[in-house]
Amino acid sequence: MMEKLKSSAEELGINLTPLQIEQFEVYYHELIAWNKRINLTSITDYEDAQIKHFLDSLTVAEAIDFKNNGENLKVIDVGTGAGLPGIPLKIVFLDIKLTLLEATIKKTKFLEHLIEKLDLKNVEIVAERAETAAHDVQHREKYDVVLARAVATLPALAELLLPFCNIGGKSIVQKKGDIKGEVEQAEKAITLMGGSLREVRLVKLKELNDNRWLIIIDKVKSTPALYPRRPGMPEKRPVIS
Repeated sequence: MMEKLKSSAEELGINLTPLQIEQFEVYYHELIAWNKRINLTSITDYEDAQIKHFLDSLTVAEAIDFKNNGENLKVIDVGTGAGLPGIPLKIVFLDIKLTLLEATIKKTKFLEHLIEKLDLKNVEIVAERAETAAHDVQHREKYDVVLARAVATLPALAELLLPFCNIGGKSIVQKKGDIKGEVEQAEKAITLMGGSLREVRLVKLKELNDNRWLIIIDKVKSTPALYPRRPGMPEKRPVIS
């Protein structure tokens, strides 16, 4: 069961327990079952899902020390879709307080079902767009870690993610491919939103050797109240350098 995930996670210094392996197994089967009714993923092969969904999600632990700092760490996964990377991280690092932000109601129904099935505590599901939720006092600048997995271009993501991040917190964006131009284009947006680019880190795992990156942004000052702009605007008219 989940042999690929188990052995590859060890490269990250993560030793999965039998319970965690069982939870990932349940996650996979629920994902496949629900995917027949609603579009959650194009990756359905058992081995591919272990690597491209679950292991890929866990690589975020290379940027944040969840093991030693996880207790009471407030984490939000923006545009989580099928719960990636948030739920795999929650399975492994139980102490984090996780918020899953997803605007599509069908997907939030899946997330609710999955959280119950996996018996995960301290997980909140918010059915809203990032542009709206980021102006809510419950969410604005309330999170230590803000995550997103390739849901938009980096200039748009800077505007969508950094308003959630508290000063001293971090935003981690997972990207794939040649991202040099995108990173350069995002410099203005990152600075404007109160961020500072700390590192663009290549994921060095033999199972994920297809140019995957962790873009790590520190939140150094407050985001101006104007941002993010109204729904759709960050992507249609991104702030670019």
